[in-house]
Amino acid sequence: MTDRCDAYLDIETTGLSPDACPITVIGIHLCRGTEEKFVQLVGDGITAEALLDALQGVHTIYTFNGARFDLPYIRHRLGIDLLAEGFGHCDLMHHCHHKGLRGGLKKIEPALGIRRRLPDVNGYEAVRLWWRYINDYDAAALETLLEYNKEDTQNLKILRRHVT
Repeated sequence: MTDRCDAYLDIETTGLSPDACPITVIGIHLCRGTEEKFVQLVGDGITAEALLDALQGVHTIYTFNGARFDLPYIRHRLGIDLLAEGFGHCDLMHHCHHKGLRGGLKKIEPALGIRRRLPDVNGYEAVRLWWRYINDYDAAALETLLEYNKEDTQNLKILRRHVT
């Protein structure tokens, strides 16, 4: 078994402004050799310490548009710069662009034959699911949001195989 551990990371937020919109979920798909583990930080459980703990031993973090969104958002909201902490980072969006694949993850996935279990959930719906959970105590909404986030991280691993 290899000691190298890679992480596929995706965040959910209530909007696009890190000043006004909190992170609601951080999903991390950890892969070390043939071992895989999935970690989600949710709501008040999202702290710098919890994130660094979840990423312990990780060599490279893989994201989609993470250089412009996920990592700066984490830096702003949690006060930690994951690159300065020594993690490598690979933004798979750039690899997609080099292969002529443009658009968001949900647009690129079908072009590569990557399927979704929740094809009708997108970033806008993720925000709505969070607020249904918070405002209406809708546990099923949270469950759907967490499954959507998990699927994003799992699909990043598949995407990597196609574009790197």
